[in-house]
Amino acid sequence: MGGKYRITGGKYPRMRPVRRRGRLAFLSVACATALGLLGWGTLQLIDVFTGGDQASAASGAADCRPARAAGPSPSPSPAVAVPKPGQITVNVLNATTRSGLAQQTADELKKRGFRIGEVTNAPEEFDKKLDGAGVLLGPDAADKATLPVLGTQLPGAEARTDAAREDATVDLIIGDGFKGLARPADADAALAELTAPRPAPTPVKKEC
Repeated sequence: MGGKYRITGGKYPRMRPVRRRGRLAFLSVACATALGLLGWGTLQLIDVFTGGDQASAASGAADCRPARAAGPSPSPSPAVAVPKPGQITVNVLNATTRSGLAQQTADELKKRGFRIGEVTNAPEEFDKKLDGAGVLLGPDAADKATLPVLGTQLPGAEARTDAAREDATVDLIIGDGFKGLARPADADAALAELTAPRPAPTPVKKEC
């Protein structure tokens, strides 16, 4: 070549085209994105025209919630069959060192409608051996009838049964922790709750 600048030497530089890898990669990503959007749109159209109802049904089945059955209020369960205080004979026994406590308690129980049997000191197996408020002792049959009624008068007492007892009387054995019978209003409320009918459970059904 002539002119001011000349090429010297036995080799000539090779002229290569500029590499365009970055542009090709960008075009590939753009094409893939366009194809993805096109496929998603096609699926949406198919779902609208064919599968929408089935999807809604499946979703509704999964979202079922329990609901109370419509209709009248349930009838209450029958009241618990328990004897009245006038049908219960109570022996009041004093297991403490406090004199006259059995008679005072017996008099108060009589005012509340209970029949009173023996009023005396507790037998040796209980005498001065009860730290709590007291013990209610009766035959096996009294476990769910007589003893709960008597327990409304002395809530802190321990209920026990004696399989060897032949009569229907129950014992109220006073312990060292005894501070008096329950207040009449509280005892009456507890007795009313014991005998009151309880509502039956409400049936439940599922709704979608």
